[in-house]
Amino acid sequence: MKHTKRKSLAEALERHGMRPTPQRETVYNVLISKRDHPTADEVYMRCKKVAPGISLATVYNCLETLVACDLVRQVNRERKSTRYCPNLHEHAHFHCRKTGKIHDIDLTAEAHEALLSLLPEGFDAEGIELTFTGIKR
Repeated sequence: MKHTKRKSLAEALERHGMRPTPQRETVYNVLISKRDHPTADEVYMRCKKVAPGISLATVYNCLETLVACDLVRQVNRERKSTRYCPNLHEHAHFHCRKTGKIHDIDLTAEAHEALLSLLPEGFDAEGIELTFTGIKR
């Protein structure tokens, strides 16, 4: 993991009264190295390649910690497994029904403002969760 990412991880954990551990670093590195919104089981399988002794329970605990520290977001699709997204910038998702994969869609400042303008009078959004569903041509 690059020094800047390791430092960002450590700072975010410390702000929430937690300390960096090799397991948390491994899970975070797995998430940021391939931004494909993996499930916890997929994160576990990737972590096992780097840290063979890591358990599934540890991976789940690390994911919960990373979410609590605002380092990753949970992406839920209906009743399917939760997926994890390390992209913390305002963005939308495209869920391909054919492959099951989720892809990030950058939102321009204009698109973001247009979405916010749709809110009823007197409401303030703390975030936007927008998902397109379809198939890749």
